[in-house]
Amino acid sequence: MNQETAKLPDHERAYRRLREMVLYGELAPGQPVTIQGLVEALGLGMTPVREAIRRLTSQGALVFKGNRRVEVPQMSRSEYEQLAFARLAVEPELARRAVENMTNRDIDGLADIDRLVDAAIERGDVRSYLENNHLFHVALYRFSGASVLLAISEMLWLRSGPSLRVMLGRHGTANLPDMHQEALAALRALDADGVARAIRGDIEQGIAQVNGSLGGDATG
Repeated sequence: MNQETAKLPDHERAYRRLREMVLYGELAPGQPVTIQGLVEALGLGMTPVREAIRRLTSQGALVFKGNRRVEVPQMSRSEYEQLAFARLAVEPELARRAVENMTNRDIDGLADIDRLVDAAIERGDVRSYLENNHLFHVALYRFSGASVLLAISEMLWLRSGPSLRVMLGRHGTANLPDMHQEALAALRALDADGVARAIRGDIEQGIAQVNGSLGGDATG
């Protein structure tokens, strides 16, 4: 835990940690966990953990299953297609809007993150790939200044991220799509349309791989 996170109130720490568990595959779709088990795993009190669960259920990232259990919902092909459609509508626009607000130093920071993505792919490190790939996109989109679209994007990542983790669990990091270099080149050229195209292509390639791993109706 870094110093910034340590200063946060318990309910926010619980939310951020549980959100990471969903995003990065520590909780698999369809895997029920008890609220008490999450309290012990997070090392925080029942009240902040319940508040974190409430926030994540309102975002569709968790569902209550009764008997004080929650789980990451399993994803049907139809649901994933809807999430994919929404991501392709929202994220390229966020990338487009980010261009005019970024400095060369900001772009260099993104390039540093992309090197971590590449290193994770090379090592076959699924967790590091998920974390740094997400960080690359979030860091880029934050420069858009589009708070409404950013909130939508956050929800879409929470809903679709576990399906990516399922695919990686089956196939590993070999041959993963990555058009970050194209996005970075377009950023340096101040080519907003080019950045949007690169991000769209990056997302489309990832969607195709996840669709290939989805069984008939669900990820489980």
